[in-house]
Amino acid sequence: MSTVPAFDPPPEQLRYVALADHVAARIAAGELRPGARLPSERDLAAEYGVAYLTVRRAAEVLRERGLIVTVHGRGTFVATPPEQ
Repeated sequence: MSTVPAFDPPPEQLRYVALADHVAARIAAGELRPGARLPSERDLAAEYGVAYLTVRRAAEVLRERGLIVTVHGRGTFVATPPEQ
C-alpha cells in the first residue's frame, strides 16, 4: 500500500507542478526506487487522468530537480541520488 496520498491537486496549483510533486513524493517514499523505469508519458497520463502534455511538462520539472533521467531510445528512469 502506498504511503503517498492520491493525486488530487488543489485548483490553484498548476497541474503539471502538482503532478511533479506527486511523483517526487512517490520517489521520496521509496515507491519508485533509483534506477526504476517510469511508465511512458502516455501511460502516466492515463494513470493520472491528465493530458499527455501535462505529463511531459511534469517530467521537465522532475529532470530539472534531478529526480529523473531520460535516455533516448530507452526510457525515463528514477535518478540515482548523488553521493553525499
